[in-house]
Amino acid sequence: MTAALALGDDALVLSHRLGEWAGHAPVLEEEVALANIALDLLGQARVLLSLVGDEDELAYLREERAFRNVQLVEQPNGDFAHTIARQLYFSVYQHLLYERLAAGDGEFADLSAKAVKEVAYHRDHAEQWTLRLGDGTAESHERMRSGLDALWRFTGELFQPVEGIDIDWQALGADWLAAVTDVVERATLTVPAGPQSGGWQAGAGRQGLHTEPFGRMIAEMQHLHRSHPGASW
Repeated sequence: MTAALALGDDALVLSHRLGEWAGHAPVLEEEVALANIALDLLGQARVLLSLVGDEDELAYLREERAFRNVQLVEQPNGDFAHTIARQLYFSVYQHLLYERLAAGDGEFADLSAKAVKEVAYHRDHAEQWTLRLGDGTAESHERMRSGLDALWRFTGELFQPVEGIDIDWQALGADWLAAVTDVVERATLTVPAGPQSGGWQAGAGRQGLHTEPFGRMIAEMQHLHRSHPGASW
């Protein structure tokens, strides 16, 4: 597994999930915001996957077990609060990761320096909505709590070392937890119990093992390309 494939698949899969909100977002402003975030991620995926091979073939012709994204990004959208919880967890991680990569001199430094500005917006968007929902009505508070709890078990995989990325993954995890805890507590919510509690933690996406919803998502994402092989538009 190359690092470019892992990071590229993260961005590609989450981009598709956010794109599923087109025509379904709660308000028009969020329709635009989620679409823009999806496009940012798609742009990142194209650059990263092109470092590995043909971006179209990698996106549309690989089988499920060949994808190396973390399981967090493949989780279904659920309701809006569930999507925001997923976005909070991932965007904080991605922002902290790209800051580290941009400060180095590795192969991802240039990409990260450009992408970190986009990801800073993604993070701010997720944080602001977490605060609005958590400290809003009783229903929005409960929906935000439910989303955070449901997705927590997928967060540990974010900090499993990826070959080719030379950073302190333990420090990244600690910084991520501090940042997420700050937002969640300001939203009058509680951070779910961590891995230290002994609870089961998901984390095999990097090895090509994915959750049940991923197969359906990939089939939908690849349907048009596979139905018309070699077609140009």
